[in-house]
Amino acid sequence: MSDTLDSPVATFETAKKLGLLREEYDHICEILGREPNFDELSIYSVMWSEHCSYKNSITWLKTLPKEGPHMLAKAGEENAGLVDIGDGLACAFKIESHNHPSAIEPYQGAATGVGGINRDIFTMGARPIAQLNSLRFGNIDSERTKWLMKGVVRGIGDYGNAFGVPTVGGEVFFDDCYNVNILVNAMSVGVVDTAKTVKAISYGAGNPVFIVGSATGKDGIHGATFASGDLHDDSHEDLPAVQVGDPFQEKLLLEATLELIDTGAVVGMQDMGAAGIICSTSEMSAKGEHGMVIHLDKVPTRQQNMESWEILLSESQERMLVVGKKGMEQAILDVFDKWDLNCTQIGEVTEGERLLFYMNDKLIADVPAESLVLGGGAPVYTREYKEPAYLTKVNSFDKTQVKLPDDLKEVARFLAGHPNIASKKWVYNQYDSMVGTVTMTTNRVSDAAVADVRGTDKAIAMSVDCNARYVYSDPFKGCAIAVSEAARNISCSGAVPSAVTNCLNFGNPYNPEVYWQFVNAIKGMSAACEKFKTPVTGGNVSFYNQSMINKEEVPVFPTPTIGMIGLLESKNNLMTLDFKNEGDHIFLLGKNPEDLNCSEYLYSFHKIKHSPAPYFNLEEEFAVQEFVRSLIRSGVLASAHDVSEGGIFINLLESAMISEIGFGIETDDEIRKDAFLFGEAQGRVMVSVSDANLAIFLELSAASDVEFTKLGETGGKKALIDNEDFGDIINLKSIYENAIGNKMAE
Repeated sequence: MSDTLDSPVATFETAKKLGLLREEYDHICEILGREPNFDELSIYSVMWSEHCSYKNSITWLKTLPKEGPHMLAKAGEENAGLVDIGDGLACAFKIESHNHPSAIEPYQGAATGVGGINRDIFTMGARPIAQLNSLRFGNIDSERTKWLMKGVVRGIGDYGNAFGVPTVGGEVFFDDCYNVNILVNAMSVGVVDTAKTVKAISYGAGNPVFIVGSATGKDGIHGATFASGDLHDDSHEDLPAVQVGDPFQEKLLLEATLELIDTGAVVGMQDMGAAGIICSTSEMSAKGEHGMVIHLDKVPTRQQNMESWEILLSESQERMLVVGKKGMEQAILDVFDKWDLNCTQIGEVTEGERLLFYMNDKLIADVPAESLVLGGGAPVYTREYKEPAYLTKVNSFDKTQVKLPDDLKEVARFLAGHPNIASKKWVYNQYDSMVGTVTMTTNRVSDAAVADVRGTDKAIAMSVDCNARYVYSDPFKGCAIAVSEAARNISCSGAVPSAVTNCLNFGNPYNPEVYWQFVNAIKGMSAACEKFKTPVTGGNVSFYNQSMINKEEVPVFPTPTIGMIGLLESKNNLMTLDFKNEGDHIFLLGKNPEDLNCSEYLYSFHKIKHSPAPYFNLEEEFAVQEFVRSLIRSGVLASAHDVSEGGIFINLLESAMISEIGFGIETDDEIRKDAFLFGEAQGRVMVSVSDANLAIFLELSAASDVEFTKLGETGGKKALIDNEDFGDIINLKSIYENAIGNKMAE
């Protein structure tokens, strides 16, 4: 076995083609004390790509709050966030993007996004119990959008259903800015015995290193680099950078992994996602302050004669790296043999910090692990930023120039059937929400998805939220709203917000206006997370979400998707959003200002594309949520539903149509009627209260600092507003439920 590198050196011209900057190439030479060869340059090109190194975002990510009363693993420490939920159990959760692959090959792009995020959960020893997703598409009338949407939804459904984890919630949003560069963000949530958690770490010289799961192929090579650049007219030629998934193999890998942990033979374990073998070996080694010797020719492959760099960088799915305990090799092999999965020792842990990669006994790469990883030797940049020019249009908005429509009933029907507001039934009917039988909100509709924690009286509430238009108009306020709305959904279900994971989807960080959006979104997220005591446990940053079309950059809206979990201490306190009885009293909690800003009504009905973010006050928001949770615990409420897109009218309709119980309300003469019905001011929750609980509700409300307003009562089969008939609930329900299905069938 040769310990001498005899490969020819790779020049800066090669580095440039791999996406590295001149100063980065020079820094590699400085780290190695020599010029790199092609394998080593390939290693640095993926590990220092934006997708892996966060080189343009880590400075600001470090400012996010990471401390919390229930934290077991802070951001960046493990494959996913880990939060203590009591009874010796913890919740592992994370959200990540698979945007570029899904824009090129929507089925496999979305499917492998689901597979990858679930592996992040079970490599920690947790069993995934629920999945959520946040999807952004272009104009729904576009044939391309329909093709992309069908592929993405089928990919998520086929993978999740076959893998056996329910998809319990999410969001779907349409806007022309996503016509080419769609966003596919996948979230997974799992539960683990705190005594059985596994770290993504490597230590102990002589300990064996195994690759387990699927064989390695050429799919996904340089996928991390692909995700760190713009989409362009020839992006379809990058299909090899899109991975191919096998959910049945992943199911076997899940069961084998959890069984392996029970043997006590595991030192550390990590999913092979972006950058494949090189990512897992370097991150685990750097964390454990040890090195590795890896023999790439021992890696099981799907194709013959794969090059060393192809094996190193492949992002083939359903694979993991396992560091075992020396002397327990057979126990590891036996588990994977039982499940009929590949399990091959490809190396061992060494003293020091070097990663030595061999191919047929020839040394092909010698690099220090620390130099490759986030927080180690990877480059860190702080980019120039400046306020975007378009904010001049945003700030010049004058609501007095918005004409009050002659027929508000037409507006109500328009919004009920708008794809951004209407039921996502066409999407979620393709997902299995009941597999695993932990889902508590399939037949009981709540603002947050809720999953049972078996063997306890507890449940986990989950939500993903972001209104990207709000963020576009005001990144600080818009991102704070995203955190607050996720918390509001969890609070309205009866649970207490616990922690956050995020998926930060932005354009090119080298664009000062885009970077300004990013910086201010981070600041807004920090402010809201600190207020709600919901530390950020991790997630991912996805830059370059813009398309080079005919040499023109087309960026998406800044979309910092927030995934949040909360804890429902008693399942008896689960609150749903549907009206329960005729004659119940309808109240609005929270300040109710006259506000049209950034509403779907303003944007889509009036075609006014630039306006400020809607009314938002973080202190008021926090107070409303605390009060709602206290009312739920007191057993006073019949229903609770947060007011969001579409305003009060859509909120009422969504509560009414589940049991097909109508309502009658009165508007406020001091607020223009379209703003009252369709405005999207934040920090508001609609509740219903029975006659029997009315007195105690009024007493508690009067004693609180939260504004509250009596709107009307439930009853009948119609939507009555100021005694005017806005339509039958059943007819409005039909518009709401069939809008997207009808569009997709056109």
